[in-house]
Amino acid sequence: MQVSVENTSNLERRMTVGVPAERVESEVEKRLKQTARHAKIPGFRPGKVPMSVIRQRYEGSARQEALGEVVQATFYEAVAGEKLNPAGLPDIEPKPFEKGQVFEYVATFEVFPEFEVAGFERIEVERLQAEVTDADVEQMLENLRKQGATYAPVERAAQKDDQLVIDFVGKIGGEVFEGGSAKDVKLVLGSGQMIPGFEDALLGVCAGEERVITPVFPADYHNTELAGKTAEFTVTVHSVSAPELPELDEAFFARFGVSEGGLDGFRAEIRKNMDRELQQVLKSKVKTQVMEGLASQNPVDVPKALVSGEIDRLRAQAARQFGGKIKPEMLPADLFEEQARKRVLLGLIIAELVRQKELKADDGRIREMITEMAAAYQDPEQVVSWYYQNPEQLNEIRSVVLEEQVVDTVLQQAKVTDRQVTYEEAVKPLETAPAA
Repeated sequence: MQVSVENTSNLERRMTVGVPAERVESEVEKRLKQTARHAKIPGFRPGKVPMSVIRQRYEGSARQEALGEVVQATFYEAVAGEKLNPAGLPDIEPKPFEKGQVFEYVATFEVFPEFEVAGFERIEVERLQAEVTDADVEQMLENLRKQGATYAPVERAAQKDDQLVIDFVGKIGGEVFEGGSAKDVKLVLGSGQMIPGFEDALLGVCAGEERVITPVFPADYHNTELAGKTAEFTVTVHSVSAPELPELDEAFFARFGVSEGGLDGFRAEIRKNMDRELQQVLKSKVKTQVMEGLASQNPVDVPKALVSGEIDRLRAQAARQFGGKIKPEMLPADLFEEQARKRVLLGLIIAELVRQKELKADDGRIREMITEMAAAYQDPEQVVSWYYQNPEQLNEIRSVVLEEQVVDTVLQQAKVTDRQVTYEEAVKPLETAPAA
């Protein structure tokens, strides 16, 4: 077998493969003999049809099948012999071929990039330190009460946290714009449900009042036709209702699965959940910074085939969020390209780093993670057992642990600074730089 490889780009390879005629004819003959054992042709008993008749009738289809089999087998033989690592399926282009001659085809494909992960010492990570205080627990109790609030009409001007029922009509330049009007909308003042300035402008309104307000759409508003423009909304207020918070009693505690211990027991459960969430958030923020750093320090070319596959996965995931009302192919691919490219890049970097450092998921950390997750359930032991009895779920945990070990490896050389912050600041989303 003759093989030649041409580098057409950093990752793309154009490989020409020449297969000896004898190998092709051997495959053809094998298929014809298999056909002869079962062929049913009038005038002949099964298995007794002359090969000349079999050849006349079936050689064309047998040759097509044989060529497909030869291409598949010799492609993988060729890439193994050339020490190539294909990323995705090849594009096969057969050359003109006549019986008895060398069969040639051209396979165009991408390979995985070859690189070494570097730049650990240039990665900067801010590691936040925080703890849950009594004041944080009390604030969380108040937030939970607000989430369970009911509303009762009041005969006074609207205040922050009041709920209004309103109609509104929005105009820009005197013209009503699409999506800027609605009726019987329930709006809690201070909830951030509307664009900046809209809710503040309704403080002090009374039921039955009509007020004209002029908020400005944010410069980064998702509808670019409205971004940065001043709108005029005519708002009609139907009612003003004040929140009535539920009492901290047994019925309230039961909503959150706490049936014993009264208020002290409920506080303890809330603190435990807040501590768990805090540790997860702090760990996640460190991981995010490490991954951002690895991506910026290792700008590796990524195979288009892998990016395309990741785009398809992201589109399918997004389509499921619409409840199956749209098909994945209806979503534009370019909406997901940047995210897909970054995920592929990080996947390649992590895999290479695992190989370089010979990392293996630590069994102790796997059990610790499962135990920690199971603690949130009524029967933790049953949950732990379930994970260990489900290989697919266990592998997911193993992958997460391995990523944590990658993070630990990077932190040993990265520039790490610790900063003490409040619980509230710690759990705020981390602002990350845009993907490269």
